[in-house]
Amino acid sequence: MSSVIRHPLIPKKILLLWRCIFLIALGVGCANSSVFARPNVVIVLADDLGWNDVSYHGSEIATPTIDNLAENGIELDRFYSQPTCTPTRAALMTGKTPMRLGIFGPLSKRTATGLPLSEKLLPQYFKENGYSTYLVGKWHLGFRQKEYLPTARGFDHFYGHLTGGVGYWDHVHGGGLDWQRNGETVYETGYATDLEADEAIRLLAAHDKNKPFFMYLSFNAVHLPNEAPAEAIERYGHISDRYRRVHAAMASKMDEAIGRLIDSLNDEGLLDNTLIWFMSDNGGLNPGVYPQEIQERYADWVDWFGKPLPIDYYEFIRGNVQEGGSDNTPFRKGKNTVYEGGTRVPSIIYWRSKLSPSVIPQMITAQDVLPTLANAVEINLGVDESNMDGRNLWPVIAKAQSGATPDYITRAADGDAIYRYPWKLLKLKSGKVELYQLESDPTEQSDLAASMPEKVSELSLALEQFPRGQSVHPSRFEIFWDPDAFGGDIDRVPWTEIVR
Repeated sequence: MSSVIRHPLIPKKILLLWRCIFLIALGVGCANSSVFARPNVVIVLADDLGWNDVSYHGSEIATPTIDNLAENGIELDRFYSQPTCTPTRAALMTGKTPMRLGIFGPLSKRTATGLPLSEKLLPQYFKENGYSTYLVGKWHLGFRQKEYLPTARGFDHFYGHLTGGVGYWDHVHGGGLDWQRNGETVYETGYATDLEADEAIRLLAAHDKNKPFFMYLSFNAVHLPNEAPAEAIERYGHISDRYRRVHAAMASKMDEAIGRLIDSLNDEGLLDNTLIWFMSDNGGLNPGVYPQEIQERYADWVDWFGKPLPIDYYEFIRGNVQEGGSDNTPFRKGKNTVYEGGTRVPSIIYWRSKLSPSVIPQMITAQDVLPTLANAVEINLGVDESNMDGRNLWPVIAKAQSGATPDYITRAADGDAIYRYPWKLLKLKSGKVELYQLESDPTEQSDLAASMPEKVSELSLALEQFPRGQSVHPSRFEIFWDPDAFGGDIDRVPWTEIVR
């Protein structure tokens, strides 16, 4: 029993502080006290998880762990990513709009550089403030030069894959094995989602409890290819569409992995002092995101040539066109489009000891994550914060205060969009301009462009004037001759040996 007698007028934190001083004097220390311990932070990033791929949104896919986070945490009802993976990751890491950084879409395996080296990244801020920093899973922000790798950009430890997606069993991307631990190729068997959870749990067990940590658990799931253990697929035998059936199994396996992580945090005595932010990097992929003529063209080619198509580039595109199993209902379209199905995604913040359950209706975006987390754990970003497009919205999340949402710019295969909430303007590559009022029309059914020319002009000008960085992407010709592929045969050295 403690020798400190609590007086009713003395705050609990002061009593704990006295106790720590007393223990330090005895040489015992107070590593387990919440007085001095900065909170740990875990970002859990799903890949291509659609709005209706979680059961708390009404999906037939069982996601009990994610549902529990939503029920007992803060549900971000209007959280927006970018329409594709690399841009969202760039926004998370920098607090900036990817277009400003010259990132306009996913990095191809042929991309020579990556996220500009002039940018200071989220793990670097945390590391400077005494945090251990871990990345488990997908990077996709630069993979051909050492200075672009995670361990050169602020992470103490990296396990997973550098490129945009790997086979879940073979861990191959674009002809090369892409599975490593801190620059060393790892040859191991197992399902990628399970292996990622295993690594995260090992890191927690070995972590020095006297230091806070930042963990970025960036799952490959539920990105293509459609692969899952047989027993997980069997649970969804009632789903007739084969791609949706495997997609559901992949989502459930990811949910199980998140549950294992949370159990480990609890077992290690870390959960009460750990902020968990769950989100998807973009909306889900399904055939409906592609124009009808594209779907019909690839269906014809399959009828003529069979699968796989004889040209690798077209086979890569075919998989994306035909095999996506996600569902973004009730929103339009999905991954790689500027419609809501491509950008409005599930997101939850959970902090058991600090945050009460609620639903936040304000628009919050991927570029707000860095400044918001910095405020939550009391990291001073200094002048860097004024150079960010994102804003600190922690008062909105933790204290239910109102806050201004800055303009948000997105780009996808079908065009560009600007959000000035509740307004959203789309400038499509077809030449069409569309305008929606998202508060009254979240499913984008009533195009107001013709009836509101002044609002169209205002937002069009803002979109046109937004700065665009020099593109980091290779030419389409280069990509055509050496396209990406998720899993498959090995025809080159592992990705660790490609790095210069």
